[in-house]
Amino acid sequence: MILSLLLSTFITIFIAELGDKTQLATLTMSGSSDKPLAVFLGSSTALILASLVGALAGGSISNFVPEIILKSIASLTFLILGLRLFIISLNSNENDNKE
Repeated sequence: MILSLLLSTFITIFIAELGDKTQLATLTMSGSSDKPLAVFLGSSTALILASLVGALAGGSISNFVPEIILKSIASLTFLILGLRLFIISLNSNENDNKE
């Protein structure tokens, strides 16, 4: 049970992190320095600490708020962000076409 949770969490986070702004920032910093190992260690530590905060906060919040409400809030947040990005993209394309 724990192994399947560990594996599904790893796969989900690994896929979610590919190409995100954290990876792009790490790529940029590594490319502009001659110390890629230091950039790797710094970005890895930051990601681990951010994940720790998320896991601890999620565990604490789940003691007070039912899981279905937490999942609903997360789903609505992602939906709103996705729609907002989609609308911004459409507006950007319209502005590009006008020029």
